Amino acid sequence: MKIRRKKTLDYAQAIEKLFKSLETKLKLKNPIKFTSKRSIEALLFLVLFIGFFGFLAYRMSLPMMLNTFMQTAYHLLLETVFYIMAICVLMGAISKLMAEFGVVRLMENILKPFMRPLYNLPGVAALGAVMTFLSDNPAIITLAKDRNFSRYFRKYQLVSLTNFGTAFGMGLVVLAFMTGLGFGKGALVGILGAIIGSIVSTRLMQRSTLKAYPELDVPVSEESGDEQQISFKSEGSVFMRFLNSILDGGKDGVNIGLAIIPGVLVISTIVMMMTFGPSGENGVYLGVAYEGVPIITWAADKVDFIFRWLFGFTSPQLISFPITALGAVGAALGLVPRFVAEGIIDNNAVAVFTAMGMCWSGYLSTHTAMLDSLGYRKLIGKAISAHTIGGLVAGIAAHWLFVLLALIFA
Repeated sequence: MKIRRKKTLDYAQAIEKLFKSLETKLKLKNPIKFTSKRSIEALLFLVLFIGFFGFLAYRMSLPMMLNTFMQTAYHLLLETVFYIMAICVLMGAISKLMAEFGVVRLMENILKPFMRPLYNLPGVAALGAVMTFLSDNPAIITLAKDRNFSRYFRKYQLVSLTNFGTAFGMGLVVLAFMTGLGFGKGALVGILGAIIGSIVSTRLMQRSTLKAYPELDVPVSEESGDEQQISFKSEGSVFMRFLNSILDGGKDGVNIGLAIIPGVLVISTIVMMMTFGPSGENGVYLGVAYEGVPIITWAADKVDFIFRWLFGFTSPQLISFPITALGAVGAALGLVPRFVAEGIIDNNAVAVFTAMGMCWSGYLSTHTAMLDSLGYRKLIGKAISAHTIGGLVAGIAAHWLFVLLALIFA
């Protein structure tokens, strides 16, 4: 640490001397205000920003790059985001109805017996899996902060809920989206892969947490007793409950749909511009949507044999989906229609996409906030490491499960 700090200070001093030299030579009346850490950060950002977009502009020409950037975002908004939002609204209404009329409780009771042997979690954790599958990752934190829910856990089990819940985030939306595109078989196999990945991630998180902090092997609450059901209060007539459920669930779906817009438009646009090449003949750029410089494709093509064996990908472009799912699964879904249009996707790829999309579901952007809200910021690194491994296992398991089932039912 001391060596790194010394090097940083040396760089800062060198940059400061450079600024002072410029001030002297240019005879500036107002000296440049220099804050070493912020200035280095600003300079590095400018270098990376100008370097990245400068490279794209050099290969595509500046007008074509800007036009493609805006056209891709515009097409994603109209063709993908609104479609995903419509699915979110419908699935939000359905999930609210399931909670209101006892289906969630029934699913929880069915899944309870599997929680302890598979995840080393108390049976009530099944409710967390169902709620995040029907909505999104933060639903597990809402439950974890409920004393009636958390009192059944030991502390190291409670923090592992971040990994457990994230592995099922937006599962219903992903399943409906893939099925709507005609890849229902692959999506169902992908759910099995996501379950396997969730087991690996949750167990690894628990093991690494106990190893580093054995003092967390204590109950969250000293209260004891048998597990009880968390109540879902229902009031009013059946018709009013039905009407309120679909309206409230639809509103929740709109919120989720709005939340994915920045990720889809920004992340997916940039990823696509690093995945696909020119649209014109002889490599000519036309400035239309979905063009770019295929940097990701070029890099993936160098190790294509690895992705073929692990995930069964038939095209190096497909690696863009799991890369994007690291930050936002909604943004990753935005890539799929283009893969369909290119004719490079099949049920095996959808199985892997569903497994990794569900299991990762943007954990890099949510794990920090989730653990921070629980008061265990020190465990962020362990949670991210465990979930990275879990997501990779989910994708590999989905591929080989699909291969096995294809052989059985051939």
